[in-house]
Amino acid sequence: MSEETRPGSSRAPDYGALTRTVRELIEVMRAAGLQRLEVSHGDLRIVLESAALSAAATLLPPAAVSPGRTAEQHTAALEQLETITAPMVGTFYAAPRPGAEPFVRVGDRVEPGQVVAIIEAMKVMNEIVAERTGTIVEILVENGQPVEYGQPLMRLRPD
Repeated sequence: MSEETRPGSSRAPDYGALTRTVRELIEVMRAAGLQRLEVSHGDLRIVLESAALSAAATLLPPAAVSPGRTAEQHTAALEQLETITAPMVGTFYAAPRPGAEPFVRVGDRVEPGQVVAIIEAMKVMNEIVAERTGTIVEILVENGQPVEYGQPLMRLRPD
């Protein structure tokens, strides 16, 4: 660990470098198919756990987990859906302001570039947009809920 990131150091920590490192570790996790990754270096300890797979396992639509379905049918149902994920850490907002109608609801058809949510990060509102045409089949997070980078937000059935 460099002197500038140690607790008690007179120099400010390099948060940009730390953010890049965390993003690289997330890519390593994805590429290797890991559920959990723990890295230690000096006083620094980073623990990452995949929220995507646990969310997919617990928040499936009722039709996807009906008793008569096999594991292959369940997997095929998931593969037909596209997941809209959080591109950053922040707070998820389903509407442009408190009390306003949400950007989208389950069953709404969306077009590429259409705003489907906002994630607030460091007092900046970042629009989350659909990348393809389809129908929203599931919203996986609640309004005002903190979200992590890569966390599934919605499932979309592409047209």
